[in-house]
Amino acid sequence: MKLTPALCLAACLAACSPQPAAEATPAAEASTPMRHPVSGLQVIPLTVSSATGTHRFQVEVAASANEQQKGLMFRTAMGPNEGMIFPNPVPQVRSFWMKNTVIPLDIIYIGPDRRVLNIVRGEPYSTVSLPSAGPVINVLELVAGRSEQLGIKPGDAVEW
Repeated sequence: MKLTPALCLAACLAACSPQPAAEATPAAEASTPMRHPVSGLQVIPLTVSSATGTHRFQVEVAASANEQQKGLMFRTAMGPNEGMIFPNPVPQVRSFWMKNTVIPLDIIYIGPDRRVLNIVRGEPYSTVSLPSAGPVINVLELVAGRSEQLGIKPGDAVEW
């Protein structure tokens, strides 16, 4: 069967036209959770609204008991706008220590109202218990000194 030039042109144009599947690709990528390259944990956006402005972070979510127990142990680096969040299903007093943690950290306790309750500094390898000032629903860890640098203080709102 011999194809006419008009039929060939029509076939080529149809093959080059936009396909519906290509338009769906960004939505499919948006639904795939981002994972941290070292921990493999899901990474989510988090903001802290303080008197000095809105501060944006990308934080790893340590959701399971095992993930929370490991936390940032043995990690040697973390960016200034990175962190890790430890969610709690029920408000409770929490306490963290820095055993096997190489990076000095700001440990930010977040109350049930999603506001910073208190901030403590964790020193590398310390086994000193660093408690929250009351019941919390989340604990956020950032590089030590970042809270002070950005003006993050108790009472600031945290959203994720």
